[in-house]
Amino acid sequence: MFKQRVVFVHGAGSFGSAAWPKQHGMALAYDALFLRRHGFDASAEPLESDFQADARIVLGALADDGRGAAGGHVVAHSHGAIAAMMAAVERPDLVHSLTLVEPACLSLTAELPATAAHRALMQPLFDVRHQLGDDDFEREFVRRAFSAHAQDPGTAESRDSARRLRLQAPPWDAPLEIVPGVPTLVLTGGWEPLYEEIAGYLRETGALHRVAAGGHRPQDSVEGDRIIRSFIADVSRRQHQQAS
Repeated sequence: MFKQRVVFVHGAGSFGSAAWPKQHGMALAYDALFLRRHGFDASAEPLESDFQADARIVLGALADDGRGAAGGHVVAHSHGAIAAMMAAVERPDLVHSLTLVEPACLSLTAELPATAAHRALMQPLFDVRHQLGDDDFEREFVRRAFSAHAQDPGTAESRDSARRLRLQAPPWDAPLEIVPGVPTLVLTGGWEPLYEEIAGYLRETGALHRVAAGGHRPQDSVEGDRIIRSFIADVSRRQHQQAS
């Protein structure tokens, strides 16, 4: 039986399927692909982030699957939403829907107050990130952003995670544009004015906005998972009806 593809794009922390623990079961109904963005490889050294490379990874996952079918739904979290939006702007024909969870799309809202305040707080840290050690950067990032909890710095996994965080380019530098004509859901946790501001901006451009408790990871909550699954199922149903 043919399954529609759903591509999952992680944020700056865990990656691959580990970033989507509540969504694993969607593989029963969909052709689910859990991506690793550029520089996220458990067996290789972390690399500097690359917006364009990430977008190419998303587009590659949406390419012809060998059965003559191409395209799918894209679900992206935090920094991963940048690549998802860039891919949808470049090839809207391949993106059946966009689900953006706490999207770090700050370049869209650069002039709005919460985004401007966040950038003013974080820009000095990013300006010196290559002069700081990985652990020092992570601690200061967490202190300023209040968006995550630092891991135990004693493990190899946590050291790699800290380095990947330091190597992420500031999200306000991303070359983003509004995606025309692609059904879009924005899911936020209702905890941070920055993400609610971004969601409000996207809502004004036609996106659906929903809130589920769960801090920066509302997709891990029962309600957040339900919202994601319901949105994709509704879009799939409408698109099937239009094609019939």
